[in-house]
Amino acid sequence: MTIEEMQERKRELGYSYEKLAEISGIPLGTVQKILGGITKTPRYETRRALETALAGNLPAEDGKEGSCGIYPGGPSGTSVVQETAAAYGGKKRGEYTLEDYYKIPEEHRVELIDGVIYDMASPTSIHQLWGGEVYRELANYIRQNQGSCIPLISPLDVQLDCDDRTMVEPDVLVVCDRNKLKKGIIYGAPDFIAEILSPSTRRRDMSLKLAKYTAAGVREYWLVDPDKKKVIVYDLEHNELPSIYTFEDKVSVCIFDRKCIIDFSKIYENIRFLYESEQ
Repeated sequence: MTIEEMQERKRELGYSYEKLAEISGIPLGTVQKILGGITKTPRYETRRALETALAGNLPAEDGKEGSCGIYPGGPSGTSVVQETAAAYGGKKRGEYTLEDYYKIPEEHRVELIDGVIYDMASPTSIHQLWGGEVYRELANYIRQNQGSCIPLISPLDVQLDCDDRTMVEPDVLVVCDRNKLKKGIIYGAPDFIAEILSPSTRRRDMSLKLAKYTAAGVREYWLVDPDKKKVIVYDLEHNELPSIYTFEDKVSVCIFDRKCIIDFSKIYENIRFLYESEQ
C-alpha cells in the first residue's frame, strides 16, 4: 500500500490512531508520523505491520485518540525542526503541544517541556556507554532478584505529566508500575531516572528537569557527569539533600532499598580508553 492508500483504508475501517497502533504493534507516535505524511519512507517491517493491520475487516468504531493528549500527526511536507518559531507554525515559546512534537521527523531528536521544544544533540560514545552501563547494572539486578520493575533506555518517549505540553526522553529509567507502559510510550512519572550530562543538556538536566521530575513524582534522580566524573543522586521520595559521588565510588539505588549497588570505578575502568583517546 502507498501512504495515501493506508490513510484511505484507515478511514474506511474507522480506526483511530490509537487503535491502529494497538493492532499493528507499532508505537503510536510512529503511526501518527507515517500516516500524517511526516515520515516519508518508513522501514519495511513497519510498513508491512501497518499493511497487515489495515487488511482486516473489523467494524468501524467510534474511538478517540489517547486520553492523555495524544494528537494526530501533522501535514505532509513538514520540514526538519529549526531554531525559529516559524518551523513550528509560528507559535511562541510555551505554546507548543504534542501535535507540534509529532510533526517533527523521527531522525531529529527533541524534547517538549511545558510547551517549549528543546533540541537534543546526538550523544557521544562516552555518553552512550555510560547510559548503557547504568542500564545494564539496573537490568541485571532486577533480573537476578526476579523484580517486576522494568529498566528502559533512551530513545523512549515519556509523557511525564500526562498532558499535551510535555514529552521527555530520559537517558535511563526504571518503571515499576507496568500499567504506565502503553504502546511504546511511558505515561506518567518513572520511579527512577538517570540523565547523562552533556554540554548541551547540562543546565536543563540540572535545573529544569530536576524541577519537572520532582513535581511529577519521580522517586529518584541521578545526574551522571562524564566530564567532571561525578554522580549526583537525588532521593526525591524522601526529600533528602543530594548526595555527590565520584567515579571511584559505589553508588546504591534508593528505590531498591539501597540493595542494588553500582560500582562506578569498574565502569570507568572499562571505558577509560575513550577518555584517553579524546585527550
